[in-house]
Amino acid sequence: MLVITKRADDPSHWNAELVMSFELRSKSRLRTTASSGEEVGLFLEAGQPLRHGEVLQAEDGRRVRVVAAPEALLHVSCANPRELCRAAYHLGNRHVHLEVGEGWLRFLDDDVLAQMLLQLGASVERLSAPFNPEHGAYGGGHHHSHGKEAAFQYAPKLHQYGQGA
Repeated sequence: MLVITKRADDPSHWNAELVMSFELRSKSRLRTTASSGEEVGLFLEAGQPLRHGEVLQAEDGRRVRVVAAPEALLHVSCANPRELCRAAYHLGNRHVHLEVGEGWLRFLDDDVLAQMLLQLGASVERLSAPFNPEHGAYGGGHHHSHGKEAAFQYAPKLHQYGQGA
């Protein structure tokens, strides 16, 4: 089994590829198979989904490139930027993972959300494509610190812009 424990610094070369859905790219511990058929074990830091094109470093020195698999998506466009922002607001309110493009949004196919967007006046089309959603403003995973637990007492990355963080 090819054991992967870290991300490579240089994405320019690789020996194998992992074709993965967004759900699988979001897991830090995973047993899967490379395109070559070789079994792969991922043991990575939690909270940082793998991105399309990223290269990982295996314990034996080999390098593996991550490839985003085509998935069933909804592609949303609107008549103007205000309406697109409105659609993004309603999707964000539902904690939907979004890929944001120039004048469009994409997310995993969902009939209920498609109907909501149509009622808001958006154009919605189904397509199959790699899905690369935004990571989120604070990096890492989704955290709530209702009780002021020590584990959640950190300065958000968003507020450290320009300070080398």
